[in-house]
Amino acid sequence: QVQLVESGGGLVQPGGSLRLSCASSGTLFRLWPMGWYRQALGKQRELVASITSGGTSNYADSVKGRFTISRDNAKNTGYLQMNSLKPEDTAVYYCNQMYAGTNLWGPGTQVTVSS
Repeated sequence: QVQLVESGGGLVQPGGSLRLSCASSGTLFRLWPMGWYRQALGKQRELVASITSGGTSNYADSVKGRFTISRDNAKNTGYLQMNSLKPEDTAVYYCNQMYAGTNLWGPGTQVTVSS
């Protein structure tokens, strides 16, 4: 069974940066779009950024200009570079991919932005 695993979360001060990674165990990762979502305490899960198999990206308005989504298909891995982090970016971040018709989610990684 194909799995996604996130890494790279942690505690960072406002204005700081983090880079999240999403490693897929599937060898066909390159064929489908992937996305990053986040869920803050007491709030619904929301889409942060997505990227097509060809590399076209889209962002939520709240992160435009600060976050960058990318992927390395040779490594079956997606990334989310987060700069100029704000306290309101605090959440559990999840990667997602509809892989061969199966909706895959990683277990999530906690990002906390606080001084």
